[in-house]
Amino acid sequence: MKAFIKGANPYMPLWEHVPDGEPRVFEHNGEKRVYVYGSHDIERKEYCGRNYVVWSAPVTDLTDWTCHGVSYETHYDSVLYAPDVVKKGDTYYLYAAEKRGSLIVAASSKTPWGPFENPVETKLGFDPGVLVDDDGRAYAYWGGCAAPCYIAELEEDMATIREETLVSNPLGHSTCPWNPVDDGHISLIDGFFEASSPRKVLGKYAYIFSRRYEKPVPELGVFEPNNGFLSYRFSDSPFGPFIGGGDISFNGGEILRDAEGVGTMTYQWGNNHGSIAEINGKWYVFYHRQTGVNEFSRQAMLEPIDVALGRDGALYIGDVRYMNGEPVSSRPVEMTSQGAHINGLDATGWISAGYACHIHGSRQRAYIEPRYEQRDDISTPVVGITSGTTVGFRYLQFGSNPPQCVTAVMNRCRPMKVLVRLDSCRGRVIACLDFSGAESEKSAALTAGVIGKHAVYFDFLSDEAGEIASFDRFTFS
Repeated sequence: MKAFIKGANPYMPLWEHVPDGEPRVFEHNGEKRVYVYGSHDIERKEYCGRNYVVWSAPVTDLTDWTCHGVSYETHYDSVLYAPDVVKKGDTYYLYAAEKRGSLIVAASSKTPWGPFENPVETKLGFDPGVLVDDDGRAYAYWGGCAAPCYIAELEEDMATIREETLVSNPLGHSTCPWNPVDDGHISLIDGFFEASSPRKVLGKYAYIFSRRYEKPVPELGVFEPNNGFLSYRFSDSPFGPFIGGGDISFNGGEILRDAEGVGTMTYQWGNNHGSIAEINGKWYVFYHRQTGVNEFSRQAMLEPIDVALGRDGALYIGDVRYMNGEPVSSRPVEMTSQGAHINGLDATGWISAGYACHIHGSRQRAYIEPRYEQRDDISTPVVGITSGTTVGFRYLQFGSNPPQCVTAVMNRCRPMKVLVRLDSCRGRVIACLDFSGAESEKSAALTAGVIGKHAVYFDFLSDEAGEIASFDRFTFS
């Protein structure tokens, strides 16, 4: 039987919903793994949940994720917002965001997966991020929109701040739709929204954060205030001043650009949070995307990125552009379906529609429907599909032997044709699936040989009004 593709984007199982993921590489008992610490979207009607879970993968295979279970339960009968975890000495410290982020406690464990116990209340604030420097000194960063961000050095107990080191407003903050107060520190350059994550990168201190754009970014299809960006600035000191930088990731999906370079988003953007990590000699950005019709069922994503240092000391992170071998600019890496499957998803496996990174053209909003049943064969369908909707996957790997046919499975459908296109949503048609509305599964022969790595799109067409399909999964044979 065909196996379901796993470890794609999102890289955790499709039933899991862990946003705000802070990646950390720890070596424990002689084994080096990357651990992801985030909040846990299990309340379903609001952000996050009342526990944290820990997932990890070997540094040699970021498609093979293991759940270590619950690492921390709320001590205040509250929803837990985004945490962070660092190691100092032989102890791991979890900064848990109790009371919806209004109270940060430091709990500890002797293992990277917890349980984290003995929480100590701190003076840290919303969305804490902690950096343990090469010399063992530790620094905490925190803050949220319509309020300053802060930096302070931590005492040896990893919970108490050194008051004399406190720095406020190292980045100018953005506006805030629910608290539109201008305190004189609003910045269109920094646009700090939330999600502080300090990292040491090529000798520089990178302040990674969620940026809210107040001005249009036409090349990315942004024309209204938008905080779907994970961005950075950098400094030679953990306290700043922070300069330069740019955007590392944007969760608006594949960007379609016209002849003038104006972009169109193809996925439902939403708040973003995460960070970067060097894993087995390569750099990755970890971030999250939205599913459903709100921001309460987010999922963990990752993409390979480039990191470079210019001769002038400028730090470049993301999709880096070079001229004569020198880095000169960077922009957000593309949002993909493949994640750590960097050669593309195996086209001959079952690929869930829930791995789509492009859902565009629906007369009503089509979206990935969240599922929570903890099964290995679970698939999250794209629902709300109307005639003219395209659902795309970047990228699939067809290998050197061209497949002969494509099979698609619908949970429900009405009479329609589904054109299978290659490389773009208006690209070459390689198959046509003709659904009568009575069957849920259909196969069709390919009209062209396909080898190697390609993007694949399903173009839904029908004379029927309203929703015509719930797209579950597909495979090539």
